[in-house]
Amino acid sequence: MIKKIDHIGIAVENLETQLKFYTDVLGLTCSGIEEVAEQKVKVAMLQVGEVRIELLQPISGDSPIAKYLEKRGEGIHHIAYLVTDLEGSLQRLEEQQVRLIDSKPRIGAGGHKIAFLHPKSSFGVLTEMCEHR
Repeated sequence: MIKKIDHIGIAVENLETQLKFYTDVLGLTCSGIEEVAEQKVKVAMLQVGEVRIELLQPISGDSPIAKYLEKRGEGIHHIAYLVTDLEGSLQRLEEQQVRLIDSKPRIGAGGHKIAFLHPKSSFGVLTEMCEHR
């Protein structure tokens, strides 16, 4: 089911400020910035070995990331795992009584299919499953 950790999502107030820290201070390379209108976020991806860091800045006050920042402040938002068959993975998780935020995949950054597990089912960790296109 899970192949590897795909990325770690980090909620940020200001993408440009955070991006300078990750590129100028930590020396990471940004592989791209995009706006994901459906998720109401602006995203920057940084490569660290085989794993990516995904910086998430809300572009709307009603964005899930805006709500997260309001409650918890900046920091790690989620861990994403790469799977080969997202629909099949979601079906297996439902069969195991795992509470899902998304019972069907939606499109995330990079055009990849994504779905989230509810943190109450994963011991307080917001978990994303993703399948690359």
